[in-house]
Amino acid sequence: MEHFLGDHSVMPWILFNVFLAICLAIDFTFAAGKHRAIGFQEAILWNVFWIVIAIAFTGVVIYEYGRSAGAAYLTGYVVERALSVDNLFVFLIIFQYFHVKDDRQARVLFWGIIGALLMRGVFILLGAALVAKFHFLLYLFGAFLVYTGIALVVKKDDKAPDPQRNIVVRAASKLIPIDAGSTEDKFFVKKSGRWYGTPLFVVLLLLATTDFVFALDSLPAILGITQDPWILYTSNAFAILGMRVLYFLLAALLPKFRFLNYGLAIILVFIGLRMLLEKLVHLGTELTLGIVVLVLAGSIVASMAIPEKKA
Repeated sequence: MEHFLGDHSVMPWILFNVFLAICLAIDFTFAAGKHRAIGFQEAILWNVFWIVIAIAFTGVVIYEYGRSAGAAYLTGYVVERALSVDNLFVFLIIFQYFHVKDDRQARVLFWGIIGALLMRGVFILLGAALVAKFHFLLYLFGAFLVYTGIALVVKKDDKAPDPQRNIVVRAASKLIPIDAGSTEDKFFVKKSGRWYGTPLFVVLLLLATTDFVFALDSLPAILGITQDPWILYTSNAFAILGMRVLYFLLAALLPKFRFLNYGLAIILVFIGLRMLLEKLVHLGTELTLGIVVLVLAGSIVASMAIPEKKA
């Protein structure tokens, strides 16, 4: 049990999850509430709001556990938030592939975020427990991050996953038939006394599969910063919080940040090497945070400063 709780008692976990539930209620009620799409300006305001909340929580971590823990939390938050950009970019491709309207996108993202929080929570607790017991896994995760960072640069253009080749969709279609022609704003419809899944249900399954894959990528990244389960969980939770409003912001801005993938690749390789060389080179969490922020800022500035060559 101590591997799952770390050096913390049960109370910090309870208090944080109560606070997280309140934040989710605000997000799902006011920010993109009632499964509606939001405009560009509103998306900016809500993103600023959630970023301020997440950064302000650093003060709570520093007050309770010290400056080093605060730096680890903030670094984990920045890294996970940055990695979520690539995740949301794939979501955007899937929505475009299935011609999902903005209001329906908000509906799917609602359930997608709930699933992501549960999935990341399980992954983090298990991952931290495994690394605490089998330290050599840290080096495997480090090598995986270096590989992922390189693959992020050399990969071909992203394409929406083919539903017919997705193992989750294929398994689900054996349990419940899919009505490919349905235009309902629901995940399931009943026809002639039988339940059918809709194309929106297929989109939800594809998003869940995509997030599962990205969770496998992000887990090693944050374990390279800290192995404290509570810090891992809180930083990940805040990174996922407000992803719906972040999605609508990125849908408008992402094409302009063409160097962002290179920045994410550098960060993944950097953290991977930090894990592999931990016994030879020690980099504090505060220095790691500075490097991560500098690389992210540099990729964004470069995207805006260097004009794209027209074909």
